[in-house]
Amino acid sequence: MTLKQVKVGSTVKVARLTGQGAVKRRIMDMGITKGVEVYVRKVAPLGDPVEVTVRGYELSLRKADAEMIEVE
Repeated sequence: MTLKQVKVGSTVKVARLTGQGAVKRRIMDMGITKGVEVYVRKVAPLGDPVEVTVRGYELSLRKADAEMIEVE
């Protein structure tokens, strides 16, 4: 399952990142790495973003980036 498919209000743990190059680096720079818990706060109904809380920080991700984050 990917982060894009997670329901609002759920907390999940990152299993792995499937992105490549600069995209993967950008996600990792946000503090999203393997084993980190991510809380999904809000998802825009039609487009971007997916708003999450990671390590106490509130972040916004593009849905394309959220697809590259596999969770358990």
